[in-house]
Amino acid sequence: MNSQSIRQELDSARRNGPLRQIQIPPCPELLQRLQAAMACAEPDLNEVARIAASDVAMSATLLKCANSLVHKEPGGLPCTTVGQALNRIGLDETAAVMTGFLLRNTIPVNSPHLLRFWERSSKRAVAMAFIARQLAGLSPDLAHTYGLFCHVGMPVLLQSVRGYGSTMVEAAARIDRPYIATENANHKTDHAVVGALVIRAWGMAPELMSAIRLHHDFDSLGHAGIDPDVHTLVAAGLVAEHLMRRHEALPEDLDWSVNHAAALDWLQIGLDEVEQWDELLRPLLDEA
Repeated sequence: MNSQSIRQELDSARRNGPLRQIQIPPCPELLQRLQAAMACAEPDLNEVARIAASDVAMSATLLKCANSLVHKEPGGLPCTTVGQALNRIGLDETAAVMTGFLLRNTIPVNSPHLLRFWERSSKRAVAMAFIARQLAGLSPDLAHTYGLFCHVGMPVLLQSVRGYGSTMVEAAARIDRPYIATENANHKTDHAVVGALVIRAWGMAPELMSAIRLHHDFDSLGHAGIDPDVHTLVAAGLVAEHLMRRHEALPEDLDWSVNHAAALDWLQIGLDEVEQWDELLRPLLDEA
């Protein structure tokens, strides 16, 4: 299923199928401006700084990141301005932090069914960016954004579809079938499809849309008709989720136990490397 066929699937389901009732929040204006600034061949640093400074809470989030243990310079003074933060953590990470902030504030989560949703999304984004830096050819920025948006369909479904909260409880409890199988049985759609719809509606990268649509469809991994970056995001996402679960002392999930061999084969890594990544990633997840 390539990007074009996924777009056609989403458009058809939006017109005549189960996605008609889904309410997609509009892409925030500041995120549109940020995407435009970052899309330039030479991104406008001043525009990025202006966007960041336009929201006090977003500025505070950037400063917190710049002054964290990961970025703090030994003996250096703390960052006190957006410009200093941008210079310390770099343009790509600044944009990633801002994207995460704007996403959390556009799609708030106030449900017991999604406790720690955005906290876990932030950790997944950190894990994805880390994994991308270990692999050749995968953009850490794209990987970070994938980590943030991977499960965004869940809060959108929760806001739009009656009974979805009960479905989440059932899907998490069942061990006889995948999570999205329960979603589809109850609602004729799932969070992977709805997440892809958000990406499509917000005009984000087609690789991102495809990867989120396919992030539970591991049978498609390696299919010749799909962009290799999509496969890499999906495979890396499975590893990231596994490493997050280990960090949280949770047992292996069904997706990992059934599909990790195919994912590692695509990424051309072994379990020894996953063990090494686990050790290196833990302090980053502690801070995320």
